[in-house]
Amino acid sequence: MLAFLWLNSAFAQELETGAALVGAVANGVNETPVSTAVRLLLTLSALSFLPAMLVVMTPFVRFIIVFSMLRQALGMAQSPPNQVLIGLSLFLSLMVMEPTLTVAYHQGLEPFLAGQMQVGDAWDATLEPLRGFMLANTRKTDMLTILQVANQDRPDSLAELSTAVVTSAFVLSELKTAMVITIYIFIPFLVIDLVTSSVLLGMGMMMLPPTTISLPFKLMIFVLTDGWGLLVRDMVQGIAR
Repeated sequence: MLAFLWLNSAFAQELETGAALVGAVANGVNETPVSTAVRLLLTLSALSFLPAMLVVMTPFVRFIIVFSMLRQALGMAQSPPNQVLIGLSLFLSLMVMEPTLTVAYHQGLEPFLAGQMQVGDAWDATLEPLRGFMLANTRKTDMLTILQVANQDRPDSLAELSTAVVTSAFVLSELKTAMVITIYIFIPFLVIDLVTSSVLLGMGMMMLPPTTISLPFKLMIFVLTDGWGLLVRDMVQGIAR
């Protein structure tokens, strides 16, 4: 009996609380801070988009394409492994994006988690530094191409561009930059392969694959010239931060 009365009392209190919340919403009261449960739910939902944001809003595309093409230029199909290249590209991207991500966190995410900012305002404040980074590393021609594809007129200011347009133009620019860097990487190794093939052909060793002979020379030249350091240094220095 006591348990039944306690349940009735608790149910009545829940009804009163629900009625008060409905009345507050009906009266247009929006000053109630976001609850911890709602903030946690929105935070977990935003975390599901982090992998996609990491790929398209950071120089990750540039790093992983250049490293993959470098492996092909050296003639090594499986070394370094994909996990190593992806991990290196990931941490290089985080290193480059650290100042931008710090500003985005203090400007948007931290006030939202503290209940000082609404969801929409926090989202815009968080994206603002990322948009600035992408716009600083986007070619004008690529931006015009995306605007034509989206059937949008040229805006009066960059602030009027949608995030989808900015991200698409940034990815297009990163792909083009990665291809340009790849060309400079491939040419020296291609010359080594051509010279090796010509020497083997002149010696009559047509049955011996040229890559078997050229691979040690390409590795030796790449290591002696500090190829990894030069490549990473040049790619990072070419990013506007």
